Amino acid sequence: MHKQSSPLEKLSEHKARFGLKSSNKRSFIIDYFLKADRHFTVEELYDEIKQKKPEISYSTVYRALKLLAECKLAGQCTFGDSASRYEPIHQYEHHDHLICRRCGRIIEFENDKIERLQKDVARRYGFHVSAHKLELYGMCRKCRKVQKGQRQ
Repeated sequence: MHKQSSPLEKLSEHKARFGLKSSNKRSFIIDYFLKADRHFTVEELYDEIKQKKPEISYSTVYRALKLLAECKLAGQCTFGDSASRYEPIHQYEHHDHLICRRCGRIIEFENDKIERLQKDVARRYGFHVSAHKLELYGMCRKCRKVQKGQRQ
């Protein structure tokens, strides 16, 4: 049985294969991104990183995220606002998204009933699904409370 590589082992293998050097700045960015475990645009991640390490440049953050995507440790996704976001890829964890159109909050969720329904629909139409994603757009609880308070 083949042992799965850890995310850091995958990254090390990729760097060795392509002759990429290690750097403390890149390591800090990658560690921060993986531990934060949420969606970031390059700008959002850079804004958070520069609060902790002002010497890290925007281009270093950009290149670190691209490296993670190349290693299949980060996925790049685009939601309704057309901004590219990156999220850590968790092995074997499929999830879907709720996206708030007001504040941009992204909520990940899993639902076995939805997954089964999608398979049933595909089977009914004789369709082989190779990939899918579900994105639901609307307004999160917090924004709905704010909106409700503004109407009163």
